[in-house]
Amino acid sequence: MTTAQMTRLVEEQNTTWQRMQDIQALAEREGRDWTAEERTNWDAAEKRLTEVSADIERLNRMAQLDKVDRSPAVTTTGEPEGRRGGDAEEKAKRYSEAFGIYLRGGMDRLSADQRNLMMDNEVDLRAMGAGIDSAGGFTVPDEFRNIMTETMKAFGGLLGLADVIPTGTGADLKWPTNDDTGNEGEILGENQIVSDQDLTLGGKTLKAHIFSSKQVKLSMALLQDSAFPLDSWVPKKLGERIGRRAARAWTTGTGTDQPEGLTTGAAVGKTGANGQTTSVIYDDLIDLEHSVDSAYRPNARYLMNDATLKVIRKLKDTQGRPLWVPIPAPGFPATINGFEYTLDNSMPVPAASAKTIAFGDFKAGYVIRQVQAVQTLRLVERYAEYLQVAFLGFSRMDGMIQDSAAIRLYQHSAS
Repeated sequence: MTTAQMTRLVEEQNTTWQRMQDIQALAEREGRDWTAEERTNWDAAEKRLTEVSADIERLNRMAQLDKVDRSPAVTTTGEPEGRRGGDAEEKAKRYSEAFGIYLRGGMDRLSADQRNLMMDNEVDLRAMGAGIDSAGGFTVPDEFRNIMTETMKAFGGLLGLADVIPTGTGADLKWPTNDDTGNEGEILGENQIVSDQDLTLGGKTLKAHIFSSKQVKLSMALLQDSAFPLDSWVPKKLGERIGRRAARAWTTGTGTDQPEGLTTGAAVGKTGANGQTTSVIYDDLIDLEHSVDSAYRPNARYLMNDATLKVIRKLKDTQGRPLWVPIPAPGFPATINGFEYTLDNSMPVPAASAKTIAFGDFKAGYVIRQVQAVQTLRLVERYAEYLQVAFLGFSRMDGMIQDSAAIRLYQHSAS
């Protein structure tokens, strides 16, 4: 992404938005309906605004994908790699080189030292479930893993907002829950006994559900083509697939043999009045914001599908000011009623009884558990007769509501 490109798009977005506001303001000042020409101009401007806004979202997503997490990787013991010895960096480099050769040519192309290095990072798949009867997965090197992780975040908005807990094993993780916002201290009189008020702690269990990318098959000829960017293309595709499926689990998962989704576990803060099966009004958003305790609102934001944003973008407050404010300049976010928002197209679209908008402090309210690093498999024999090799990425994760007071939902009316 170039700064000039983003600046141009932001300027066009703001200019187009102002043109739309001018059309509406002129008709209101003159106390008349819109002319046919004004309707045509408005529709054209709205179409262009949608296109430009989508381009800005794509550039922001590309910027996320370009980021590389350079923090030390965590071993199965929970110890950063950098603390395992002075040669950790060199070993990681050699492993990355071996992994690249493995992707293109398999274990047979590796030297004895490279093969031993790969085997040191082999993942026993049998430990993950009774239905898996073979080993052969390998921990993904940092460069490969970072592309997958950033891709997953870009395609799953909640993953970039929630409290993410990395663990070294997939054993069940007991996680305490508590809502103490209704309790307060006291003022003591002289010689007065201090009263009791215990904390009410709940508890849930974070598991390690396996998220798979499904298989990606490539021809032998393509793998042998050194010009093909295998080390970036494969992790990007695997990460996108895992990210899309995980995003849907974070938002709509049932909590039974899968994560507890946001729209499943969070409380409804505002329900639309009869007739609002696909619409939202200004007062509803105000009620939704204030259904979240003020202690959480300084870090609060909106989360919604792009289809819902399209509805909200047309709303105005009681003074006639649009709730949606476009990006004022590169580096500044667009806002809804003064709050930032994140788009996640795994959130439901406007429909009867649908819970389409989440508002709150997502880091305080939702926790995601990730087990170790992303792993990958290379399947050769299965597609050998087609001269193809398949790649499979997987990650073990879970998620749930951890603070029920931090997030609230908007639900459309049933009819």
